[in-house]
Amino acid sequence: PGNKELQPLKYAKVARAVSVSRHKVEGCIRGITSLLSHCLGKGENIALVLRDVGVLLVEGRRVKMRFYYDFLERMTGKRNLERVAFKVPQLLKTVVSRAIPVASLTFSGRVIVFP
Repeated sequence: PGNKELQPLKYAKVARAVSVSRHKVEGCIRGITSLLSHCLGKGENIALVLRDVGVLLVEGRRVKMRFYYDFLERMTGKRNLERVAFKVPQLLKTVVSRAIPVASLTFSGRVIVFP
């Protein structure tokens, strides 16, 4: 709802944060988005693993984000996370262990995993 203004990705800022060249960052992001687009266009199930955040799962028309516990803990603080999880137990359905195989998070058991 409402008008949202899109902001271009600041490749140079990302490059500085991860200590690689701007050119490399732009190439990686363009490559991932191109491959994602291709897979989604073919109707493939995909899992985009976001290293320190969690896993974005796309199966058919269903999109689900599963977060690593330690990421949520860093974002909210351990005490707040425990309090929220107690009050909103559905939150725990969005949490995933880093040790679990990504394919086990899907309905089909088949998924293309993007590292």
